[in-house]
Amino acid sequence: MLEFASMIEKIHPGIFVHSVFIEENLDKDRKAGFYGNVNEQVDLVADQLTAIPELQSGFDAIGLSQGGQFLRAYVERYNSPPIHNLITFGSQHMGISDIPICRPYDFLCQIARRATKSAVYGQWAQDNLIQAQYFRDPNNLETYLSANHFLTSINNEIPGSRNDSYARNLASLNKLILVLFTEDKTVVPKESAWFGSEAPPANFHPEEQQPLIDPATKELIPMHLQPLYLEDWIGLRQLDERGGVVFDTCVGEHMQMGECWEGLVKEFVGGV
Repeated sequence: MLEFASMIEKIHPGIFVHSVFIEENLDKDRKAGFYGNVNEQVDLVADQLTAIPELQSGFDAIGLSQGGQFLRAYVERYNSPPIHNLITFGSQHMGISDIPICRPYDFLCQIARRATKSAVYGQWAQDNLIQAQYFRDPNNLETYLSANHFLTSINNEIPGSRNDSYARNLASLNKLILVLFTEDKTVVPKESAWFGSEAPPANFHPEEQQPLIDPATKELIPMHLQPLYLEDWIGLRQLDERGGVVFDTCVGEHMQMGECWEGLVKEFVGGV
């Protein structure tokens, strides 16, 4: 992130750039990307941003991978100081239906992956394993809806406990730029970056929350057919209908950004 911040500064000389962190120690901060409670981390980031004088009149934000939905959580729950434009690269806005494969010799990731897959909806995993807190199994949605306390919250998926302020805050964005990596095999499905999700079993219909599509076909539900969009649980439809949602792609694997980010940063970062 520090290298990416320096590249942004080259595009916009003199711009103030802050790299969000959970731990000041770089090794501990990386570990916090696998272990921790996301809701608590979002609270910590909100306090961090509130304390930065340069951001008080608002700012543009960039979220890489899971950082994208975490920043969206900040917008929905806090947004003070406010985000103007939010760019998310390869983020898991509708969760993941499989745990990402780790790079060879990335033992920290491998340990976290094994722990997550073994009991993804157990209380310990939901409180302590980052990827478990946005794991959305299309074949086990009832358990997901009852056990998960992060993704179900920011997507306002629980009837009777939806927070209207989430929708107002997200709809207050100037632009939400959703970037998908065309060859992404880390985010499953990759269309989660565009609020797409894998279809649930045909017999799942608690309160008709999901379209009934045969899962054997591996069909995907695009953003515009998601119940959270159709019923506008999070303000996404309102934002989209006034032209505030931008879809874009980067050609390549997950987080292989090449030069595709530069035009987006030039257009949506650093404006008044």
